[in-house]
Amino acid sequence: MVSAGLEILGLSLCVIGSLLVMVACGLPMWKVTAFIEANIVVAQTIWDGLWMSCVVQSTGQMQCKVHDSVLALSHDLQAARALTIISSVMGVLGLMVVIAGAQCTNCIRAEYVKARVVNAGGIIYIISGLFVLVPLCWMANNIISDFYNPQVPASKKREIGAALYIGWAATALLLIGGALLCCSCPSSGNSGYSVKYAPTKRASQNGDYDKRNYV
Repeated sequence: MVSAGLEILGLSLCVIGSLLVMVACGLPMWKVTAFIEANIVVAQTIWDGLWMSCVVQSTGQMQCKVHDSVLALSHDLQAARALTIISSVMGVLGLMVVIAGAQCTNCIRAEYVKARVVNAGGIIYIISGLFVLVPLCWMANNIISDFYNPQVPASKKREIGAALYIGWAATALLLIGGALLCCSCPSSGNSGYSVKYAPTKRASQNGDYDKRNYV
């Protein structure tokens, strides 16, 4: 029961983490405009994402434009595109692997093999979390470096957007859930209960039970 509970908890965390990775991949708020000037009243706010850039006017109107060329993007954006997509695909793959080896399914009969399959699914989720962690830290480092660089004009400076925080939360869920799946190995043995039968009492030649049976 304990291993089954760890499987359910770990799988739930990993599924939520994979969904958050997909949300962070699609959101355009990876880089947002930094308000560092004295005048806090601005006419527009700029969002930069993996797939598009958006401009939000002070009136509430928003216009977005998809990136025309992949090669024209910066290296961190190109790496973030590839790694987040790989992480999302690995999340779906890990879900199928864990379901195939879960204790509540009958896809695999042997308990030992099922436990190893679930552990493999946990490893896949951990790798998925590491894949999405790399572009998040890379882009955050570039944003912070440009923010404190005096040679970068104020209009070009950006701040960390909401997508990065969502990605970090997804990474934590994937790593924790994957670790729980790796630890959800059931105890050795095919069953949790062992049945022991007492030896039958043998009768003597005259039909009476042997006195040694009552000692």
